[in-house]
Amino acid sequence: MNARRLRAVAVGALLLPHYLPAAPKPAEAAVAIDNFTFKDATLIVPVGARVTWTNRDDIPHTVTAEAGPPDFHSHPLDTGDRFSETFDKPGTYRYFCAIHPKMRGTVIVR
Repeated sequence: MNARRLRAVAVGALLLPHYLPAAPKPAEAAVAIDNFTFKDATLIVPVGARVTWTNRDDIPHTVTAEAGPPDFHSHPLDTGDRFSETFDKPGTYRYFCAIHPKMRGTVIVR
């Protein structure tokens, strides 16, 4: 390979990553806990989505799966605390607050 061709290949190798499409970023969704409710109590997300709950109440709450897998359970979340779970399989996932069991929500993964 001559020098000119070698330079062209080297420049192309350096520029190629800038023209390739970026890998898709996993989906993310947020649920606020406020006034003893899970806002967006029914959330629909794609497979692989990461859902983050944030406690906006002045008292602790949990995010606890009714059944698993995934069998997720947060520690008591104080004001401003967050808890995340990634949903890798399609299905309907119901959850509640273990401290206040009337607080309920659902994540539907498609």
